[in-house]
Amino acid sequence: MDIAFKCPNCRQELEVDAGASGQLLTCPTCAKPVTVPPPDAMNMKIGVASNSSAAAKEEKHFSVPVTASPSAPLIKKSAPPLEVAAKEGHKQVRIKTIRHTDCKEVGHDNFDKVVSEALAKIGETDLVSINTINYSYIEMGTQKMLTDFGVLIVYRG
Repeated sequence: MDIAFKCPNCRQELEVDAGASGQLLTCPTCAKPVTVPPPDAMNMKIGVASNSSAAAKEEKHFSVPVTASPSAPLIKKSAPPLEVAAKEGHKQVRIKTIRHTDCKEVGHDNFDKVVSEALAKIGETDLVSINTINYSYIEMGTQKMLTDFGVLIVYRG
């Protein structure tokens, strides 16, 4: 049998084995200490509720680890997206690749313009290096192998 109750701090619903009654545990949501209440008719959960689904037929017992001190978080916070990190001032090494093929419009070659705009946006102080690249690809329309060029920009942002 399990005891179901809510954290008094964050109102997160918790469920522990009845044997944990009276023990101090750390809420997995707010990380504050919570004392497991004694079992009574209102907070007891007994086994399987219905037999209508395969999941309901399997009885599951989950327990919250009990420690004397606050436990370390089990889920690590993910790294912020590149745009957010750039705005917050965390400058990391980043790479921008500009292919010549992507800069062509009907009758116009905008490669120099696109590269110049990218470099102006990055800024001279954050620029680490500019490297030329040559690559080959198969053009879908003609099924021919074509060779093209581009630049690889390494910067801090």
